[in-house]
Amino acid sequence: MANNVPRVPIPRNGVDYRGKIVLAPMVRSGELPSRLLALKYGADLVWGPETVDRALIGSESRPNKRASTVEITRIPSNIRKNPELATRAPESVIYRIHPSRESSRLIFQLGTASPELAVQGAQVVAPHVAGIDVNAGCPKPFSTSGGMGAALLSTPDLLCSILRALVTEIGQKYEIGISVKIRLLKTEEETKSLVQQLCQTGITGLTIHCRTRQMRKTERAIRDQLRMVADTCRATGVACLMNGDVDSREHAEGLVEEFGVDGAMIASAAEKNLSVFRRREEGGAASWEEVVRGYMEEAIAVENRYGNTKFLLAQLMPGKQQGAKGLSQAKNYSDICARLGLDDLQTKAHGLDERLGLLQRETKSQAKASARSEAVEQKRASKASPHAGALTKKRRLDAEEPTSTGKTDFLTDLQADIVAPAVKV
Repeated sequence: MANNVPRVPIPRNGVDYRGKIVLAPMVRSGELPSRLLALKYGADLVWGPETVDRALIGSESRPNKRASTVEITRIPSNIRKNPELATRAPESVIYRIHPSRESSRLIFQLGTASPELAVQGAQVVAPHVAGIDVNAGCPKPFSTSGGMGAALLSTPDLLCSILRALVTEIGQKYEIGISVKIRLLKTEEETKSLVQQLCQTGITGLTIHCRTRQMRKTERAIRDQLRMVADTCRATGVACLMNGDVDSREHAEGLVEEFGVDGAMIASAAEKNLSVFRRREEGGAASWEEVVRGYMEEAIAVENRYGNTKFLLAQLMPGKQQGAKGLSQAKNYSDICARLGLDDLQTKAHGLDERLGLLQRETKSQAKASARSEAVEQKRASKASPHAGALTKKRRLDAEEPTSTGKTDFLTDLQADIVAPAVKV
């Protein structure tokens, strides 16, 4: 009987979602260092964070030989109009890919509301990934207000036309799979009707997030419709993944068995500990210390954007430890390594800080040390001259004046977030 179950053919450069436990697409938490570490700990596939089609159109792919990566870059519109705002290289890196370590297992999630724009955007990354996944599940306003994400659940004909265009013009051309990620609709009948339509577009996979558009991740996932969705996909040969409140590989495998789906995504649990993909017999979930060290090694090696690295460390480290280590005050990779006791990474961290222009930022710990030194100097000087103390105070105030370089670095970081918004779905 099982041999008679239909299966949509998997393209030569694509990947079958069946039997896979994967990293879900997540805002900021799905950048390259996270994906590489998840794969190292046993994730079968990784989804990158959603990237909007318009952010990709007009971008370019360039190799970063130092990091062995491919970087998708573009010049932000404000710098195109005002080139003088660019302090270093004018391009913003909106996506990083490691061809040898992840391309055959990387699914690129696309935010779109247009078949034409979807194809134009997907062309940029298609040569470097195993599949393109359309985000039709994000409930965040910035996505739905543009007709993307969960808004597509209300326009099924448009969603189907997007998928067909991608299958024909991207999937067939680059021989990769096209898939879609959706949420539950209000009734089982509505969900089934939508899944049936989607499975007729030529997609190789469908992920069902077991929450409705109105629900948030703090609300318990609903699995009442899950077996129906799995059966509907199976009838047409489309692989079905589930998402929502999956805590570990063992938990995922249990849900696969219970509900008859083909695989599962792990999101929030992986955001807190990327080792949740490791099997129990292989050691299971690692300590936060081990995961943080592994993350820092990956982040430095691939030259990850500093703001993203700092954000991820805040997710991976217990709250009390963050405060104890003072990471919120850290201003560069060298400072983080010093606070975490990763002395063996300091040389590489310093080199990366130089390339990213981070050494010009004085950390709070450095500022405090300078202030203490100034206080000692002022005390000594005041004994020698009643006017020396005032002069020392002026020097300290001058030193504390923010520099234009610091402001520009902040703007550059901010632009990188604005250019390629990504969402956790």
